[in-house]
Amino acid sequence: MRLPLQRGPHGGLPGGGRPPAAAGPPPDGLRDWDLPGHAEGGPGPAGDPLLRGVPAAGGSPVRRGAGPPPGGAAGGGGPVTGSPLTVCLAQPIHPDGVALLTRAATVRYAAAHDEAALAAALAEADGLILRVKGRVTESLLARTPRLKVIARHGVGVDNVDVAAATRRRIPVCVTLGANTDAVAEHVFLLMLAVCKRLVAVNAAVRQGAWEALRGVVYGGLKARTLGIVGMGRIGMRVAELAAAFGMRRLGYDPALPPEEIRRRGAEPVEFPALLREADIVTLHTPLTPETRHLMNRETLGLMKQGAILVNTSRGGVIDDAALAEALRSGRLAGAGIDVTEPEPPSRDNPLLPLDQVVITPHIAAHTEDSMRRMAVTAAEQVLMALEGRRPTMAINPEIWDT
Repeated sequence: MRLPLQRGPHGGLPGGGRPPAAAGPPPDGLRDWDLPGHAEGGPGPAGDPLLRGVPAAGGSPVRRGAGPPPGGAAGGGGPVTGSPLTVCLAQPIHPDGVALLTRAATVRYAAAHDEAALAAALAEADGLILRVKGRVTESLLARTPRLKVIARHGVGVDNVDVAAATRRRIPVCVTLGANTDAVAEHVFLLMLAVCKRLVAVNAAVRQGAWEALRGVVYGGLKARTLGIVGMGRIGMRVAELAAAFGMRRLGYDPALPPEEIRRRGAEPVEFPALLREADIVTLHTPLTPETRHLMNRETLGLMKQGAILVNTSRGGVIDDAALAEALRSGRLAGAGIDVTEPEPPSRDNPLLPLDQVVITPHIAAHTEDSMRRMAVTAAEQVLMALEGRRPTMAINPEIWDT
């Protein structure tokens, strides 16, 4: 059996503290999660309150300071001097992050779903902040002569060719810890929604069928066994919350020694044992060639009869067809899914018709605090690089070793 989470040189994450929150509440009406369709490649600045005042590529600048900050660029390029700094937003970010950037740079927007527009914007950009949509490929990087830093608004880098960026000595940064609490809380939302059949119960009541599901005995969390695949920051926080629910916690992460998994709040076990013993399995793994379709017909077949699967990592970690088969056969009782492949899911996705599946549209991290933290942390990482300092959350630190 293929073991998951065998991370290559860019599959894991460096250590680092919890990023600071930006001071003060966000302005009213600027909450990303209140804007349907905008977050993953929406209509652009004109229709997006998050981007009021942020021009599309080629437009006039928002605002910038008196000039570029002192120092040279990170990576192999020369100093960022002689022209104003420009940072491209491939998708909307919280206005506190934009405000931080505009102290030293022009901020421009290019819709991530339009590769041509993104390439045109990046041709004159010194920094890029990227969310989930859009891909940074080697061919795209070849058209970005000024680009000195890439920051992911989150921690997954499956949409960035990190190796290609490393060859160009461009640091790729993430926002460690910024979304930990939000995602961990969403895991329990999905667990409870599946255990309590929340979607079906809510629909029945709204349809006037108050008594229809009152005779059903629902599941709970206390004394159940939770299997956590991936014991990073989010996995560790999930273990902590699970302890409060009175759950037994099993943990698997081949990147960590057993004593560290134990220190992070779970009993270390091998992957097959976790699948066999857990009542609920929750996935917290990056998407890599080794973890693609980690949950397939074979591994799903190892899961306990009547178990529940939760995924808030990446859609590609699960073989949807195999999961649908396991659910239809009754082997698994349900699934809670926040991520799909592709996003949004295709209309023929086999999970969509199944009542025992609760699906949310990749919003686990979409809390006010988390969105602010990710935006501010990404902006901080970009500015560090453009000031000639070493970003604290770069996942390819080897660029400084050559």
